[in-house]
Amino acid sequence: MTRDRSRVRADVGRFVSEELREQYFAACDAVYALGPAPVAETDVETAFGTTHVYLYGPTGPGAASRTPVVLMHGAGSNSSMWYPNVAALSAERPVYAIDTIGDAGRSVQREPIHQPERSAEWLDEVLDKLGLDRVHLIGSSYGGWLTLNQAHRRPDRLASATLLDPGGLEKVGVRFFVWIYVSALAMLTPKPLRRRLAAWLDQPVLVVPELRRMIAVGIRAYRIRRPAPLPLTDEELSSVRTPLHVLLGARSLLVHPRRQQERVPRLVPGARVEIISSTGHGPQIDHAIVVNSRMVEFLDSIDALD
Repeated sequence: MTRDRSRVRADVGRFVSEELREQYFAACDAVYALGPAPVAETDVETAFGTTHVYLYGPTGPGAASRTPVVLMHGAGSNSSMWYPNVAALSAERPVYAIDTIGDAGRSVQREPIHQPERSAEWLDEVLDKLGLDRVHLIGSSYGGWLTLNQAHRRPDRLASATLLDPGGLEKVGVRFFVWIYVSALAMLTPKPLRRRLAAWLDQPVLVVPELRRMIAVGIRAYRIRRPAPLPLTDEELSSVRTPLHVLLGARSLLVHPRRQQERVPRLVPGARVEIISSTGHGPQIDHAIVVNSRMVEFLDSIDALD
């Protein structure tokens, strides 16, 4: 059954049909099944729409009282992308994975968000409705920009900010868009060639069938409506006082890793910037053990200061 498009605003993110929506959610569920199941799901009502949130519970004694982690996924995706990371992160603290409003996922946008200020307002409202006064915010790619944007504009709830090969540090260049386009074409190639292209492109999505299916359906199923990840100027970045941890792929095409390894600590005193070797834009997927270890160590170091 096709949704009545006359009743859907063109300036908000939306599925193009109920049929594709159901196909997409089925593909998402296959990705979620690659990792641990959440202990709960909830919907949070905000001024911009309904935000869907997944909760992963800690297993260690006393861990539930620790500062929680909030995860912000990349563009064109949803919270299922964290399947390689949630077990490690939730072993010692609660983890909330948020489906970004205006992007594919189970959140439902009803009002437009075109400005970075509105993104920060939306996320602050979500955290407030969840009853979270202090969190470790972790974001990948576009979610990294959302995390950095929050640290810049509404940092009061943030114990720390971790950015995984994020937007927001540099203007997105042509080379990144070419990589996205070529990666999309590579999804259509035969499996043996696809594996070679995955290594050449540093594109882990190509070798995880469930991820490849979800991304392919999402491209057809959803019309994204959200702010562009405008880079912070030196002046804006230097205003960040939240403890900052940046993990970059050595072969990233979104940022210039060595440039940002020098720039970020110079502008944000105490910021930690690490480069993960032998990877590109998805270090938390294809180098999950290393990245999980680095993230947990950083979170522990911040909690130890409290």
